[in-house]
Amino acid sequence: MQQTMVKLNDGNLIPQFGLGVYMVPAGSETETAVYDALKMGIRHIDTAHAYQNERSVGQAINRAISEGIVSREDVWVTSKLWPSEYGEGKTAVAIDKMLDRLNVGHIDLLLLHQQFGDYKGAWQDMEKAVQAGKVHSIGISNFESNNLEDLMAAATIKPAVLQVECHPYWQQTELKNRIADYGTVIESWYPLGHGATDLLNEPIFTQLGQKYGKSNAQIVLRWHIQIGNIVFPKTTNPQHMKDNFDIFDFSLSDAEMAEIAKLDGKKRYYNVSLDEQIKTLGNWAPED
Repeated sequence: MQQTMVKLNDGNLIPQFGLGVYMVPAGSETETAVYDALKMGIRHIDTAHAYQNERSVGQAINRAISEGIVSREDVWVTSKLWPSEYGEGKTAVAIDKMLDRLNVGHIDLLLLHQQFGDYKGAWQDMEKAVQAGKVHSIGISNFESNNLEDLMAAATIKPAVLQVECHPYWQQTELKNRIADYGTVIESWYPLGHGATDLLNEPIFTQLGQKYGKSNAQIVLRWHIQIGNIVFPKTTNPQHMKDNFDIFDFSLSDAEMAEIAKLDGKKRYYNVSLDEQIKTLGNWAPED
């Protein structure tokens, strides 16, 4: 199936649709999900050190390569550093450990997972990893406070992506305006609002689903594609994975996109302040 690509501010092309493996257990469950995704044509896998399944992601990719399903150049691998790994020198070590866990040669996109800790020191090491060819693109996740501008001012290589909650109820219009001058693009977690029925059952999605012969979820994912977001809905169910990916054979009209735009600002599903995040997550560190 032909899918769309997004050109990042560093010139690299990222598959706009991928598979996320957040909260997918390491081992056979992650390996099978990633292998199934690659077999059906999905070429972007989003993981993180905090997910504790990077080794399983790498094993699935290497299996698919060994069977001739993909080449390494076909697959885009994203992973993320945890704040306990931030700091000049410290982050360099963490990147090498990540490369060892993944065992896929290089990291296509490396993100700072959270917006606290020594993120500027970490960014310096990430830039060096790009120069060394260990990492191809770098970006950030969950930077929505003034820390975003603080990092942008310090960065020589501007973040290629910003991964945040984004869906029709929370379209991140203001945040997109803040990053527009840097060429940074939005990657969406919770692209389906965490599967919330209130979002998915919006009448506009039901109406459009009936018109195009698609599910409400497929309409939402198609909206993401057309508005320029990068998405990677999580599922381990092969049929759901196939359905999520089946969104490249139709297009929503400008008028239909405008109707969906009217839903903006209705709700976000993750409401935790920066102080609460620091308190809850600051002392936690993923295993090597």
